[in-house]
Amino acid sequence: MQATTILSIIACLFVSSIQATKDPNVAPGRSTAIHLFEWKWTDIAAECERFLGPYGYAGVQVSPPNEHALIDGRPWWQRYQPVSYKLQSRSGTEAEFIDMVGRCNKAGVRIYVDAVINHMAAGGNRGSAGSSYNTGSKDFPAVPFSAWDFGDSLCKSGSGNIENYNDPEQVRNCKLVGLPDLMVGKDYVADKIAEFMNRLIDIGVAGFRIDAAKHMWPADLNKIINKLKNLRSDVYGDNKRPFIYFEVIDLGGEPIKNTDYTPMARVSEFRYGKFLSEVVRKKYGQKLKYLNNFGTGWGMINDGDAQIMVDNHDNQRGHGAGGDILTFFDGRLYKIATAFMLAWPYGYPVIMSSYNFNRADDGQGPPSDGSGNTNSVIINSDLSCGGGWICEHRWRQIYNMARFRNVAGFESVQNWWDNGNNQIAFSRGSRAFIVINNDDVDLNQSLRTGLPAGQYCDVISGNLDNGRCTGKIVTVQGDGQTQVAISKNDQDPMIAIHVNAKL
Repeated sequence: MQATTILSIIACLFVSSIQATKDPNVAPGRSTAIHLFEWKWTDIAAECERFLGPYGYAGVQVSPPNEHALIDGRPWWQRYQPVSYKLQSRSGTEAEFIDMVGRCNKAGVRIYVDAVINHMAAGGNRGSAGSSYNTGSKDFPAVPFSAWDFGDSLCKSGSGNIENYNDPEQVRNCKLVGLPDLMVGKDYVADKIAEFMNRLIDIGVAGFRIDAAKHMWPADLNKIINKLKNLRSDVYGDNKRPFIYFEVIDLGGEPIKNTDYTPMARVSEFRYGKFLSEVVRKKYGQKLKYLNNFGTGWGMINDGDAQIMVDNHDNQRGHGAGGDILTFFDGRLYKIATAFMLAWPYGYPVIMSSYNFNRADDGQGPPSDGSGNTNSVIINSDLSCGGGWICEHRWRQIYNMARFRNVAGFESVQNWWDNGNNQIAFSRGSRAFIVINNDDVDLNQSLRTGLPAGQYCDVISGNLDNGRCTGKIVTVQGDGQTQVAISKNDQDPMIAIHVNAKL
């Protein structure tokens, strides 16, 4: 009996530890993160204080903070070519990074680091912190890594690169597009990676996106996770584990599954944005009405295992589930998809915050000066951004839906309605209600909201500012019904109300 009890306790602790890495470690009442792609640390710190904190965002995924290769033309992907684990990058210095993390935490906004640990740089010979390296001899003295730390001997393909994605050993043991593949399972390499990540934990970050996780063995990643410290207790409380989400592109049809990685942490569910984009684009006979069981009902991973997004920095450029993916270029449809994502209770959402780029040049780096130094983000008086920065997270139709998600909390979907086609409505318990018309006909319908009687400010068309609504006013009757009219031609064919937007 005693041995059984001990085993039960160990099992409970193991399960508890796994669940802990799936917790985004958000401040109370916050539920949506954003990816400030290629922003400088000084700009992120200011954005946490002036906008993200006050507007209820939960966290920021930041670009890789470590030293990276300097590639001619300064493409964005140079950030994904590590030279060392020094905290000196295109986004700023170590001191600026430390300042940003502290200021964002004080604003109630968590920092998630994009950790590039699968490989080292394939191009160039000098890094963003001034370190020299030699890709040919696999010499990265600023770590240090040498040829002994790379897995060339494990790769069985003719070229040394991944040639066949139906061969899991190639995918995990060979080079990804020529990038020197670290032997992550080797103790010395795992220790160096954990040392880097623990330094970031000491600074105060809340977690990590693990880039290219599909190209590492789950057991090797688990070894690294087990070497990570708990988060800082003065910020997060006692015994909190870092939030982990793996980049594992699984669209079906390959032997490597995202569920290979969910026992350890969350995984980016790439099918979410693909399927949702297809529905909103009305591709392949898809309709909004089919979204009434979106998530596991569509074969996706469990709610608590999923990190979700409409698009990310890769697939908005056509890489990894690209093609039909909605992006800021799609304006109206992108807002519809994002509104649904934030209203629907599944996964932990990360909203893409982009910069403008020429679609014929998918490697184009962020707005910068003639020397390749990233420009600061320009903030306009109407809350939008300038200087080539898109700032989707500052679009009213998006930031107000992030607030909607906060207000909805853990309430279930109720009062579902659809017209059999591309008009839908649903409530989140008795706290929030949304209607979407993506049809070719106008919507004019009496709908059950689930909300208390009264007048509400539609947060898609406006804001509730000092008791005054700058958008449409929606009246809910005593029986919870409201009459909704949305033209098929509306620029934002949605209405969203919640109990915190009650007049």
